[in-house]
Amino acid sequence: MFDPDARHRSTDVGADELTPGTDGARGVDDGRVRGHRGEHGYDAGHDHAHDDHAHDDHAHDDHAHDDHAHDDDDHAHGGHGHSHGGVDASILDSAEAMRTLKLSLLILALTTALQGAVVVLSGSIALLADAVHNAGDALTAIPLAAAFLLGRRLPTRRLTYGWGRAEDFAGLSVIAIILFSAVFAGYEAIDRLIHPSTPGYLVATAIAGAIGFVGNEWVAIYRIRSGRRIGSAALEADGYHARVDGFTSLAVVVGAAGVALGFRRADPIIGLLISIAIIGIVWRSAKEIGLRALDGVETSVIDALRTQAAQVDEVTDVEEIRARWLGHSIRAELAVAVHGEQSVHDADRVAAAVRQRLVDNVEHVGEAIVRVTAAAPRAVRPQRS
Repeated sequence: MFDPDARHRSTDVGADELTPGTDGARGVDDGRVRGHRGEHGYDAGHDHAHDDHAHDDHAHDDHAHDDHAHDDDDHAHGGHGHSHGGVDASILDSAEAMRTLKLSLLILALTTALQGAVVVLSGSIALLADAVHNAGDALTAIPLAAAFLLGRRLPTRRLTYGWGRAEDFAGLSVIAIILFSAVFAGYEAIDRLIHPSTPGYLVATAIAGAIGFVGNEWVAIYRIRSGRRIGSAALEADGYHARVDGFTSLAVVVGAAGVALGFRRADPIIGLLISIAIIGIVWRSAKEIGLRALDGVETSVIDALRTQAAQVDEVTDVEEIRARWLGHSIRAELAVAVHGEQSVHDADRVAAAVRQRLVDNVEHVGEAIVRVTAAAPRAVRPQRS
């Protein structure tokens, strides 16, 4: 991922950002419109003089990024699913959402630490599983840190796409840690079912479960209110998921009560159920982050790119679309067709219009590379004499 201003810079059309002869955003290859050569005389000698072009059509001084001012506080939208090891991209684009998320993660980390201490004293399997569950949310801070410490660094000569992929690796690492912990908790629960034993410090265990509920409920209320205030559906959804996690913590209290009433297997049964729920969340998270690590995107993104590009005047067809996540923004690459009579300057203008429309209208698109080709001439049927 490029720096935070990449969303704005992706609309620039300066060739100084690309080397001549590359399939870049210019839509021009060695001074020729791709597939649009020969008869129109666009050879290598056609100087695509950017001093003459001067970017007057785009007027970056006037543009000043004010018209579409992607203010951080206003640019938080879209929904997402509950996952460990990842942070929704729309949340990362909002300063207030980030403050909310950071404070929430701190509260969950403190809750997890307290529950972990009671686990050591009591040996409660249910509380162990719940602590692992809360830790999964707290460890979201790792890919979050990767996104801000590495994802915002400028590209290098070796890392030409930037450091955005570090966020995916961090997320996969978190998933591996949570998966191991959940499997361990599940194993301990099964072992406790086979060899029953009574956990100690039942009152402390119940209190720790109640604290887990209070911590998650506080996070839920905070995220929901903040999400509604800034219009972030993703942050609001995170709040409702935290509320569900709180009821999971209450199950620990139920397990402790069951043990106190003489049903010793209540604790491992609750622990096993929570462990199974965690493994389900980890599986969904692994599919989401794994898809991004393999340069995959949701099909809805491809459909949106195609729809928006096709709505630009003079685009006759969208021939090729590629997109992938780089950190928490999407890099899109498209090939669009125009009528063969278009000049290089016109093709460049169309490419800029497509690029601008994609960045403005397709969520999370931070950069768009547009290649312009000449539409194939329609075959004319010979008339019968």
